[in-house]
Amino acid sequence: MLDTTSDASRARVRARYRAESRFKLYGLVAIAIAAAFVLALLSSVLITGLPAFTQHAMRATLTVERGDIDPDSKGISPETIKAADYTAIVSKALSAAFPETADNPRSDVIELLSTGAGDRLRASLLADPSQIGKPVSVDLLLAADADLYMKGEGTVVSSASGTGSVTPSGRSGAIELTVTNRAFAGALQSLKDDLSRKASVLEADYERLSRINSPDAKSAADTKRGEAQALRAKIADAGGEEALLSSLPSRLVAVHGGLVKLESLNADRAKGTVLLALKEQAPSSDWRLVTYETAESDRRLSDQKVAWLESLRQQGQVEAQFNSLFFTSGDSREPEMSGILGSLTGTVLTLLVTLTLCLPIGVLGAVYLEEFAPKNWFTAALELNINNLAAVPSIVFGLLGLAVFLNMIGLPRSTPIVGGLVLALLVLPTIIIATRAALKAVPPSIREAALGIGASQQQAVFHHVLPLAVPGIMTGTIIGMAHALGETAPLLMIGMIAFIVDVPGSITDAATVLPVQIYLWSDLPERAFQARTAAAILVLLGVLFLMNGMAIWLRNRFERRW
Repeated sequence: MLDTTSDASRARVRARYRAESRFKLYGLVAIAIAAAFVLALLSSVLITGLPAFTQHAMRATLTVERGDIDPDSKGISPETIKAADYTAIVSKALSAAFPETADNPRSDVIELLSTGAGDRLRASLLADPSQIGKPVSVDLLLAADADLYMKGEGTVVSSASGTGSVTPSGRSGAIELTVTNRAFAGALQSLKDDLSRKASVLEADYERLSRINSPDAKSAADTKRGEAQALRAKIADAGGEEALLSSLPSRLVAVHGGLVKLESLNADRAKGTVLLALKEQAPSSDWRLVTYETAESDRRLSDQKVAWLESLRQQGQVEAQFNSLFFTSGDSREPEMSGILGSLTGTVLTLLVTLTLCLPIGVLGAVYLEEFAPKNWFTAALELNINNLAAVPSIVFGLLGLAVFLNMIGLPRSTPIVGGLVLALLVLPTIIIATRAALKAVPPSIREAALGIGASQQQAVFHHVLPLAVPGIMTGTIIGMAHALGETAPLLMIGMIAFIVDVPGSITDAATVLPVQIYLWSDLPERAFQARTAAAILVLLGVLFLMNGMAIWLRNRFERRW
């Protein structure tokens, strides 16, 4: 007889309880770690992708003259409105904002705007040609680099009020600024501090390279040492004039409504170039020392462009808007013009072909195997192959599609019909397995009751068993389609990696799909495409969550407990 009251027996029980508690703790820790990784991943994608859902535009009022639209006097028509040079037209808005660029049509200021900045103006004039010759308010889309700067991915701009007074020698071009009370002494010391930090970096590089036994390393080390010594000599020169290097933070003076970029300075005076024209040339005690903390050589935007953007920001002419182009346009080489409509349409068409093929074939095949097929070696081998196909790597189906659908049959490359055929082969085993599981879940008494009242086997299956298995079939189908939605490898093999600008209109038009679009954008070097890549991932995840949520809802809504 087992003694459960002894100390040894109680010790064994306590040990089992402790083991069970440890097992639960291990499970909770594992779940917490997995949740932390998922949360970190989603947070990273959200932080990176959310900026892509907004886009900055310059608010401007333009008067589009008849000669701008119809220079050859052919008459105003939709064709002449479409063919007009909107780059020249929108440059008027920039010339009005920055009069100093009006005489230079090739000024860099036009690069602040997207190449498609005039598209909204064109659409507005096409909708209402009577606006020609009248002031028209329009939002001009900023270029990708300018948009990133307005979102805070450029440089930190700081400013401090100047002491004493400053006297400019001119209003534009290269000028000299003279100050009282040695007002540039602080800026000069700050510049020497920057030079000292740069010299320290060069000295550290010299020490590192000098330890490498290589002629090239020795030459590079000597160069670093020479540069460091030159900087130390400049720092030691207390009274000399210091030149501002492009590898150091940019220093500017804001005075008389203009902006002067300093190129050299000492405590009493500075030389520089006017970035924004000064309104007057008189001495002024109201001036500020502005610093662009990131060196110009480390930015995509020059000091001149940053000055223009800051001026537009201060005037309230730039505003952030919802980026509707991301959802209403196709792919583009320009990040600010690119969107997911083409890939999203291609995804819908591809999945439509997939569903049309694999759902009826998969369900009927599962019904035959589960309800009608004889139990012999042939059906056993068929079932074994279906189960194996469900575990085959997806790229194998891509190779099959490349060999059969493209090379043998000759279907058009990079089209939804080929993509749908390949994904149908991928999803078909999943639907067959899910359908057979749903049929098995129907109690045998349903079949027996139908047969008992005189129904044939076919009637019992299609009138009674199959309708009751529909919720399980639908759940399996949606999960299979969600699996297909996220596949990239098989579609790459059939050419759906092509750069497609136009939105496909049918299953035979060239197209791409959302996962492949994400892959293409992730390989592009432009910084703005990183945000769009993450935004497209968010859209894809949203569709996947929606499909899986629908599967869960259908299962709970129609599930029956027998």
